[in-house]
Amino acid sequence: MKDYSLDYRRFVIGGVALVIVIIYIIRLFTLQITSDDYKKSADSNAFLKKIEYPSRGGIYDRNGKLLVYNQPAYDIMVVMNEAKDRLDTLDLCEALNITREDFDKRMETIKDRSKNPGYSRFTQQLFISQLSEADFSVFQEKMFRFPGFYIQRRSIRQYRYPYAAHVLGDVAEVSPADIEEDDYYQPGDYIGKLGVERSYEKQLRGEKGMQILLRDAHGRVQGRYQNGRFDRRAVAGKNLTLGLDADLQALGERLMEGKIGSIVAIEPKTGEVLCMVSSPSYDPRMMVGRQRSKSHHLLSMNVWKPLLNRSIMGQYPPGSTFKTTQGLTFMTEGIIHPTHTAYPCSHGFNYKGLHVGCHGHAAPLPLIPALSTSCNGYFCWGLYYMIGAKGKYGSVQNAMNTWRDYMVSMGFGYKLGIDLPGEKRGLIPNAEFYDKAYKGSWNGLTIISIAIGQGEVNATPLQIANLGATIANRGWFITPHVVKRIQDEQLDSLYTQRRYTKASRTSYDYVVQGMRASATGGTCHELAKYDFMACGKTGTAQNRGHDHSVFMGFAPMDKPKIAVAVYVENGGWGATYGVPIGGLIMEQYINGHLSEASKHKAEELQHKHISYGSTSR
Repeated sequence: MKDYSLDYRRFVIGGVALVIVIIYIIRLFTLQITSDDYKKSADSNAFLKKIEYPSRGGIYDRNGKLLVYNQPAYDIMVVMNEAKDRLDTLDLCEALNITREDFDKRMETIKDRSKNPGYSRFTQQLFISQLSEADFSVFQEKMFRFPGFYIQRRSIRQYRYPYAAHVLGDVAEVSPADIEEDDYYQPGDYIGKLGVERSYEKQLRGEKGMQILLRDAHGRVQGRYQNGRFDRRAVAGKNLTLGLDADLQALGERLMEGKIGSIVAIEPKTGEVLCMVSSPSYDPRMMVGRQRSKSHHLLSMNVWKPLLNRSIMGQYPPGSTFKTTQGLTFMTEGIIHPTHTAYPCSHGFNYKGLHVGCHGHAAPLPLIPALSTSCNGYFCWGLYYMIGAKGKYGSVQNAMNTWRDYMVSMGFGYKLGIDLPGEKRGLIPNAEFYDKAYKGSWNGLTIISIAIGQGEVNATPLQIANLGATIANRGWFITPHVVKRIQDEQLDSLYTQRRYTKASRTSYDYVVQGMRASATGGTCHELAKYDFMACGKTGTAQNRGHDHSVFMGFAPMDKPKIAVAVYVENGGWGATYGVPIGGLIMEQYINGHLSEASKHKAEELQHKHISYGSTSR
């Protein structure tokens, strides 16, 4: 009789053997085909892939002055697979002037994949960055004692002047988020964090190179693999030329010492930013090298917020500088005639118990003297009649949205699109905004304060300066931008194309006359002393504390070279700080220097500080 149990055992044993063979085949396939662990190990024994870091592009001002350049630095790199079991740790710590605890912490950080997602024990990892020249010299002499440790030559940024920190920005070590976002980076690399360094990171950083070095069985470098046939040379980053005038920037920062606020100047025909001052500021050289982290922490804890770029992030009521936009809108829409329409002003706008105050001046008056004297009554009446023109617009909502469309076309309510990170949009209300706020029951009287740049209207100093450039151009502007030229590359078309507003050319001609009248005998009369035909408009923006001093203007009148906005928090009347600072900025740029009288005025303003108390801003 046949023993079926033997057949069954044979099948079981055969099946087990087959499973074992399959497992081995799968494992061999994994090791040889899908996994590169052994390849990496073999390559790491035979080759040393040394990254060559490119020189970061330089940054120049519009006149060719070097603003930002590179200086050499040295990083200590480690290949963990080579350093294990063969390292005299105490000797290494002594050579690098660090403690054993610091050594252990650094090694753990390297191996922590949550902090170092690109970790591999076969490739170079950053151990210490930006070693000083003295420490580098000591380590270099002893490096042969420390297998697995290498020197990586790099460069760090240096800033020539203590100005323009908010525009230039800074460079720091990449974060895990940076590495995850762009596989160009690996731990220990540097990236632009703020300002132009951030916006133009891809142009400035260049392209990494690589040397493949051949090693013997003891890990000693024998030379280049196949005489460098597979090496890749680093490509230097592209140089940037900014629209900034370094001398103008320096003057602006001097004038804003001891004050909180901003100065923005623009070349009207190109949209290039000539200076951008945010006060208080800081010396960009504080943010260089291994001290950056400590400096950044100190600045971030400062109650006056020096890291905040108020030029593009500060959102303020534009005050009476905004009256120019109202004149342009009312005239284009046919609400006013520039010479035939005159509105009363009895120390302000008075209607149905509502009073909006104004200083004393002749009345009634038409558009040009209304701008010259900065009459609140005139522009309040204009808005009241526009919002109430149901025969023209059908409803207050349609009238309001028409008004809104004019403001947006002039560069308000949305980000302009400047080539700097962090720009804010300000606020231009629309009908939906007021329907929600007042449950649909509102009219021109309800919102009358927006006619004089108060109420819900907010703008950045950049937007106010752009308004000046738009008026100077009689109805168009090019999106403001900091970078004038990129080496071997075209600017984005956003920074070369004209953007036209909804207002008519005729309305701009009248507003220009009003701003010139303001400079010759109105609220900006201090501008009359200059040998160029300046146009200006003051603003005194109401605030819960002291009012803000505001100025917007351009010069010369007919062939404008510069438009400028000045915003001084708690500075009082626009003529107190805004006008004199704006005039000095115009003179410096147009003439290339200040007169002796202006130098004295600049020194006086530099040392004229405003007391802000201890309130956190």
